[in-house]
Amino acid sequence: MAGVWQQPFLNVFRHFKVDEWKRSSKEGDVAVVTDKTLKCTVYRVRGPVSAGNYIQLPKTSTQSLGLTGRYLYVLFRPLPAKHFVIHLDLCTEGSQVIRVSFSNFFKEFKSTATWLQFPFICETGTPRKGVGSPGARWTCLQLDLHDILLVYLNRRYSHLKSIRLCASLLVRNLYTSDLCFDPAVTVAEARCAKLPITPIPREMAFPVPKGESWHDHYVHIRFPSDSSKTPCEAVQKSCSPSEAAGPVLQLLPHPAAFSKPVQDSLALMVQKCGPTASRQAPSVPRPLPEVSVSCERSKVSSVGGPSGRSQEPLAWVEATDKHVASDSLHVSVHQTTVEPTAPEDASPQESPGRKQNQQEVALGKNRFQQRSFLPDPVLRLKGVIGFGGHSTKWALWTRDGAAVVYPCHAIIVVLCVNTREQRLFLGHTDKVSALALDGSGSLLASAQARPHSMLRLWDFQTGECLSLFQSPVHTVCSLSFSDSGEVLCGVGKDRHGRMTVVVWGTAQVGRGGEAVILTKVHSDVDIQAFEVAFFDETRMASCGRGSVRLWRLRGGGLRSCPVDLGEHHALEFTDLAFRQAQDGHILYVCSRSGHILEIDHQRMAVRCARRLLPTQTPGGPLPQKQTFSSGPGIAISSLSISQAKCAMGSEDGYLRLWPLDFSSVLLEAGLGDHQPTLPAEHEGPISSVSVSPDGLRVLSTTSSGHLGFLDILSREYSVLVRSHAAPVLALATESSRGQLATVSQDHTVRIWDLATLQQLYDFASPEEAPCAVAFHPTQPTFFCGFSSGAVRSFSLETTEVLVEHRRSGTVQLRGKATASRVCRCHRGAITGLAASPDGSLLFSSCSRGSLAQYHSSAPQCRILRVTANVVCQEACPSPSALVVSGDSHLLAFVGPSKYTVTVMDTASLDELLRVDIRTLDLAGSCLDSAVAVCFGPAPPGHLLVSTSSNMVAVLDATSGRLVRELSCVPPAACSVLALSGDGRFLLTAADRAIKVWDYSAQAGPGCQVYIGHSEPVRAVAFTPDQQQLLSVGDAIFLWDVLAPSEKSPPGSVQGSPRASTTCEAGLGTRQLEDMVSGANGLPRQQVPMPSQASPPWLDICARPPKDHDGAFSMSDESRGPEGLRQASGPPVLVQKEAGRAGDGAWGAMGGPWDLGRPPNPRGWPSGLRTDLAAPGRQGMVTYRTNGEPKAPAGPGACSTGRARAQPPTRPDSYRHFTARYKVSLLPKGLSFPAVGDERLHLKAVMGYNGNGRANLVWRPDTGFFAYTCGRLVVVEDLHSGVQQHWLGHPEEISTLALSHDAQVLASASGRSSTASRCQIRVWDVPGGSCRQLLSHHDTAVQALAFSPDDRLLVTLGDYGDRTLALWSMATYELVSSTCLPEPVYGMAFNPWDAGELACVGQGAITLWLLQQRGGDVSLQVHREPIPEEVGGWELTSLCYGTTPLLYCGSNAGQVCVWDMCASCCFLAWEADDGVLLCSGARLVSGSNTRRLRLWAVGAVPELRRKGSGARSSSVFMERELTLDGAVVSAVFHESMDMGVVGTTAGTLWYVSWAEGTSTRLVSGHQSKVNEVVFSPSESHCATCSDDGSVRVWSVASMELLIQFQVLSQSCLCLSWSPPSCEHPEQQWVAAGYSDGTLRLFSIPLIAMELKMHPHSAALTAIAFSADGQTILSGDRDGLVAVSRPCTGMTFRVLNDHRGAPICTIQSTRREYGDFGAEGVDLWLAASGDQQVSVWASNWLQDRCELVDWLSFPAPALTEVPSCPPPSLAAFCPWDEALLVCAGLSVHHEVVFYSLCQKQVMKKIPLPFFAVSMSLSPGAHLMAIGFSAERVLRLVDCASGAVQDFAGHDDSVQLCRFAPSARLLFTAAHNEILVWEVTGH
Repeated sequence: MAGVWQQPFLNVFRHFKVDEWKRSSKEGDVAVVTDKTLKCTVYRVRGPVSAGNYIQLPKTSTQSLGLTGRYLYVLFRPLPAKHFVIHLDLCTEGSQVIRVSFSNFFKEFKSTATWLQFPFICETGTPRKGVGSPGARWTCLQLDLHDILLVYLNRRYSHLKSIRLCASLLVRNLYTSDLCFDPAVTVAEARCAKLPITPIPREMAFPVPKGESWHDHYVHIRFPSDSSKTPCEAVQKSCSPSEAAGPVLQLLPHPAAFSKPVQDSLALMVQKCGPTASRQAPSVPRPLPEVSVSCERSKVSSVGGPSGRSQEPLAWVEATDKHVASDSLHVSVHQTTVEPTAPEDASPQESPGRKQNQQEVALGKNRFQQRSFLPDPVLRLKGVIGFGGHSTKWALWTRDGAAVVYPCHAIIVVLCVNTREQRLFLGHTDKVSALALDGSGSLLASAQARPHSMLRLWDFQTGECLSLFQSPVHTVCSLSFSDSGEVLCGVGKDRHGRMTVVVWGTAQVGRGGEAVILTKVHSDVDIQAFEVAFFDETRMASCGRGSVRLWRLRGGGLRSCPVDLGEHHALEFTDLAFRQAQDGHILYVCSRSGHILEIDHQRMAVRCARRLLPTQTPGGPLPQKQTFSSGPGIAISSLSISQAKCAMGSEDGYLRLWPLDFSSVLLEAGLGDHQPTLPAEHEGPISSVSVSPDGLRVLSTTSSGHLGFLDILSREYSVLVRSHAAPVLALATESSRGQLATVSQDHTVRIWDLATLQQLYDFASPEEAPCAVAFHPTQPTFFCGFSSGAVRSFSLETTEVLVEHRRSGTVQLRGKATASRVCRCHRGAITGLAASPDGSLLFSSCSRGSLAQYHSSAPQCRILRVTANVVCQEACPSPSALVVSGDSHLLAFVGPSKYTVTVMDTASLDELLRVDIRTLDLAGSCLDSAVAVCFGPAPPGHLLVSTSSNMVAVLDATSGRLVRELSCVPPAACSVLALSGDGRFLLTAADRAIKVWDYSAQAGPGCQVYIGHSEPVRAVAFTPDQQQLLSVGDAIFLWDVLAPSEKSPPGSVQGSPRASTTCEAGLGTRQLEDMVSGANGLPRQQVPMPSQASPPWLDICARPPKDHDGAFSMSDESRGPEGLRQASGPPVLVQKEAGRAGDGAWGAMGGPWDLGRPPNPRGWPSGLRTDLAAPGRQGMVTYRTNGEPKAPAGPGACSTGRARAQPPTRPDSYRHFTARYKVSLLPKGLSFPAVGDERLHLKAVMGYNGNGRANLVWRPDTGFFAYTCGRLVVVEDLHSGVQQHWLGHPEEISTLALSHDAQVLASASGRSSTASRCQIRVWDVPGGSCRQLLSHHDTAVQALAFSPDDRLLVTLGDYGDRTLALWSMATYELVSSTCLPEPVYGMAFNPWDAGELACVGQGAITLWLLQQRGGDVSLQVHREPIPEEVGGWELTSLCYGTTPLLYCGSNAGQVCVWDMCASCCFLAWEADDGVLLCSGARLVSGSNTRRLRLWAVGAVPELRRKGSGARSSSVFMERELTLDGAVVSAVFHESMDMGVVGTTAGTLWYVSWAEGTSTRLVSGHQSKVNEVVFSPSESHCATCSDDGSVRVWSVASMELLIQFQVLSQSCLCLSWSPPSCEHPEQQWVAAGYSDGTLRLFSIPLIAMELKMHPHSAALTAIAFSADGQTILSGDRDGLVAVSRPCTGMTFRVLNDHRGAPICTIQSTRREYGDFGAEGVDLWLAASGDQQVSVWASNWLQDRCELVDWLSFPAPALTEVPSCPPPSLAAFCPWDEALLVCAGLSVHHEVVFYSLCQKQVMKKIPLPFFAVSMSLSPGAHLMAIGFSAERVLRLVDCASGAVQDFAGHDDSVQLCRFAPSARLLFTAAHNEILVWEVTGH
């Protein structure tokens, strides 16, 4: 109630004496003028800047008006064509100041916790004769301050603090009152008509000429309007019975999440009425907007006003929130049709909000009946995919433990653990920062981010928001409820950055009361966790950095006392928990250093301190308690206490369960392969853990956005939620499988099941971000575009994963999908990706403006056309950037500029139409540009374009004619457009709102607005069945379309199975019958990094025919469309014998096995016989081959010799070999030297091929040691280091195998360009010669194995070949060949039975039994399925143990043990998935995690007796080593004490388990070698590589001595400093990197001494001056920088070669007076534009003169058009006046140029362009490498003799003679060969 002195109203200007300006202030142009209309003095405020011209009351901001009146009356007139602003500062009952602003400058409603901005829009109608213009109207603005705060902020109004009236306006006065006056009715009129209203006082009244209406001259605006009236009724309230015409003033807030208040704010329109309203229907200037709600409103009791009128203040309750309309946060605004309706037509059942009140009848008003966009709402939020947002630490159990509560950005989700049903709490407008649930589970508290934090209290059972209030702190980071729910504590920081603790009393919440602040204190200590004690709601505890404090609420104050931590005072504490003990209450506190403190709450002292989780080798024995001096521990991030256990989560990804005495770990689950007890599921640091109320489950969250729980009894981990860790950029849907693909800024592509909202698999790309995604319309394939310009295709049909490596980035694929080869036809980031609906074509666009067209209907997606500069280069990646019409004939995009939209023919890419968007709005003040495009249904064939002027233009797709416009879009331009398949609904998205338009309405289509995203919406799309809608931004939202389905037009998507979801928002929703229960608790599959593929093709797996199980036939008679040949019947591989019943072994598994390839019967007397197995053995199939294969019988039999039509796809196992992609060819027409005449002899090979698999053999008893490098087999003596090199393979060797007697070595290489089959060579070990050459497999050989008696050799093809071949070692002839239906990853002979061969692969283990009966050999096949307990369906490795045990490793990281007698798996534990070796009681495992482990398996034979009841606790790990790469090869001694291990890093390690050490035997670069340089004494050499390393080697032993590593950069050039007279001990190596930096490494100090940044582009060449005191460096832009290493300064830059990369820089010390220039150094620079410059310089005197400049014509052709040959130049070492150049001429030749005579002296022809060249300092020899062929050529420049040498696996990109000319180093990719030069 206002003060008595303010009753009944207060004249503000008079009370504060504005004319004296003592208690008020003015600024700028403020004057007192006389108004002719009012006939009195008024204040005029004008000026160009509103903020600089104003009247303010009171004078200073520290004062307050203290006006308590509910209504504020502002009598003002806006100046015509000018902007004005009115600011009001309102105080709430909590003493918070809220700024409320009104202005005609605002375009939309905006709100924060402390500011409300309302737009004041003047709409011009047709004024009557004699009526003033709209800008000349005086206005009575009546503001209900109480309702404004209550409606929009849920605050209680206290008083008006200050007012500021800003230019430009005229103001008469301001009044406040508790009475609601009607300015159009005087006191006399009210008394005469006996109206129940309060007339305006005489002092406040506007003068009205006699006989005229008040509304003819003035405007009355009341805001907010009466809540009991519709918008039209609110407008009519203040109108006289006259015709509506003239200006319309309306306040248009943003469509916020409110019900009736939104109606007021969106539809407050004041119209001038004419005198004929009682006789005819009202005429309005434009249809009135209507705001509708989508749920029932709860009743709010009426409050009687001072005049006795009944006022209903608000109706703002809905299904889940009083403050939010509907569960979908929905506000709809329609263009409606207004029809007059008689008052008596109102239905008696009509709601009170729709009825006319008595005042309306008395004034003779008609109500309006409006038709709106139905249904309303048309969308309902069904479920969300996501977790976290502001933080990932908040996830709570419900009281019954049946559900979990967690935030998903601005949404709070309650997820049922068993059914996966979702219930959503909607209302927050920003990310939820904290959650808390009271002890009874009835009250939920939530806080949202952004200063100041808004808190909500919810009725957890009904989902109703009981209270909404603001926190004094900026962002609440922690909430904690008392057990009774009557005390709520919040922790955060205030605006000064001080830690603040706030305590609210919530006892009256839910009983009609509000939450009240009990106390608020500031603290100087850090608070990481805060918790109210469950036993006493007045006691709390907190912990943080260096402090643990106990708090107590007493006497209205909150006080704290620190706990004496003693020696632990410096620890950083992260979490705490209370527990009831027998002697009191104990507080447990954990720290980031691994400490656990038990604190006696009563004594406030530390009872016990333990050190848990000390640093140790990952995966070692379970951690035990240790002392405080044991080193740093693993950071504990969270803990939770039950009655008997303590759960802890740590930043290493482990969830551990401990007893309360912390004696040992009871259970643990973690990331990767750290432990053997539980499958790994945590993919990142654990952020929080919570034990369920029954103590049987532990909930955990990770920082990567995963939510799951550990079931303690079953020891299984279940994933509840997976989510993107960054905003989602784009989406695509697939119709047949109901799948969704999304790409995100977290560098992942994820596939989701729309039916369960669960993630199926994801693809991670650490170095390049995915930008766009699209599904193939007819095939199970999707395409993804990346920021590097790459476009990849993925097949979702196969069960393998292809891992692909690329130089520019790495893509790691997880899940069941296949990535094809990468396409790099774009240079910029992919901005658009679209597939034609018929599936024939694919289109992609990039940020550089190029557009690519692909043929996507064939199994291999190939590029058809690439056009440049056609797409707008300013476009951002968007799903609406590139669209294809429904008939697949038209392609539309924004381009070439942002002002144009182009339509092309999809087949020919001919331009059909170009529309200039700027011409659509000629009256606009700025140029209009296109933002997004979308095709409409055909007919009528519309093209929709959203523009930057907030308009959606509907164009005719044929002519470009403007059909209509949709101009009511939000102020932010719509970046996303989507149209439903039937053309009924149009979706637009801008900022955080989604609009649904009734597109079928031709005139004035209505729209509905939906909010809920806390970040901008990036993409929207309808599901293929059109029954649901997807929107992505901060998370993935799934909406139900509530509109009834209509008959679809031709070509629309109808009849496809609906992707129903199981997550239902709101209360009372039912569970769908077909719901999948969610995660199965198994760990996700992890695969290694991908390998590089061929650039020009996108291989896409062909889709099998419908109802087909994957078997294909290549026979000509069953050829299908597009060249795909399909089997004509069901796939039956073996015809059953007559009279036999039952299924075959393979039929039970659902996978056919084919023995279609005819073997060669030679070498076996009567061939290999195949019969059905004996009836006694289940699952056994026997095959027979007798010369010619037996013809299959029956319609479903497979023909012999059949191949697979399905393209090969890489499985989910890094064990498969993939040859490195190479463009060079095998040499042809070589000039090999005669035996004995060779000038070069291969001396050593530096490196090991880490790309191979099992390409290492070692026999400790004989000392034989061999490995592969490229296409060489290197046999090395480990004692002397002497090497032998077995050359013969044409391609990279994939694997090796050594016979058991160590007399025969088998090696296999891939298929070459000149051969159709792979090559297998059989070597004689003692003699080092090749015994036999075998050829059978098509693509690559995966593994080789000798039988125990060495009579047989088995070769296994890779996933593309899928054949198993059996060879006789006596005759080297093929005995049998078996075609496998699926990839096999590994094989091994039984060491105790030469006739048993075991193979592992997908879904089963296969045993092949070879039995010979006389002349026949039978091959029996037995297949055992993998039990589900193993986790994963692919076994990748195997080895035999003690009889009868077989150890197998799975791709899920588990090792399982099989009893071969019982044919069952009885034991499994978490280990590795790569290499397995077993001998006796020890097992060695290695994997792609770089870990090598030694396991003690001596107890396994005893566990075999327990069968399935065996537990892995008796298997423990003895040792573990971490190497430098994934383990691909390993050989160990029988005792398993020592062995040799090969890694993908190109390193061979000697491992000694007894000493626990690993010693490097062989080392090499992992990437391309760019340079080799030598020390002046030639004792050492240095190499650099793309892997960023600089390595220093000993030339004598070829051992690695020093390695300098720079991460994330490539080292491109290198130079060794020459000897210095002043500092002879000084030895530097200068290295240039791809980021433009130059680093100087000191060899004696083994340290980097200097880092400079002389270039902005990558360094490509570098050289020291002759005295070693100057460094010359050249970059990719053609600049040459001259720097001094002693100072680190660059003192000169030469730009003569600008524009072309510098290829070569060479400097030498010579006097060159004969050349016409003086200097002590002569140096040259060669650039890529075929130019060479020669300079003479004296850097100490800062002199540099040009000696000569050579320019050559560019080559006409190159072997690789995209890679021109480098420009090579060097000073001739045997003639100081000659310059030798290569790659600079039109022809393939080497040119000798005389610097003295200035002419070419000699030319030596070459077969190809040279890419490397080196001149011998001794004899006149020149070494040359070519780009086209893998050959090294040695040229004798004196005689012209030529000798060619083979041995490299790729083109020789580097040649370097040593200074002594005795050695030649050559490099091809990462392999370095050292040659000894004879006759030097």
